[in-house]
Amino acid sequence: MDLTHIVEKPAPENAPSRLGVAGRYILTPGVFREIANQPRGVGGEIQLTDGIAALMRREKVFAYQYEGKRYDCGSKEGFLEANVELALAHPQLGGSFRQYLKGLSL
Repeated sequence: MDLTHIVEKPAPENAPSRLGVAGRYILTPGVFREIANQPRGVGGEIQLTDGIAALMRREKVFAYQYEGKRYDCGSKEGFLEANVELALAHPQLGGSFRQYLKGLSL
């Protein structure tokens, strides 16, 4: 889909849609110029999303909508959840990993 707007961490009531960025990008080199010219954004950080939003003024930016579960791998808990769930679903590792988890004394 052709993007017309992208926002870094909007409050739910201000979000322009229910879609979210999953952090997988194929970007043109122009985004680096935009990032270099960005002021600090949300959290006092220079945000890639703000660079992409600026890039949209010069180039088309597209998104791919997919179905599936999204993990917040930017948090330690989300990173662990993703790894555990993917390990359990793995055809070769799932069974032995499940047994390992059952053997833990929690």
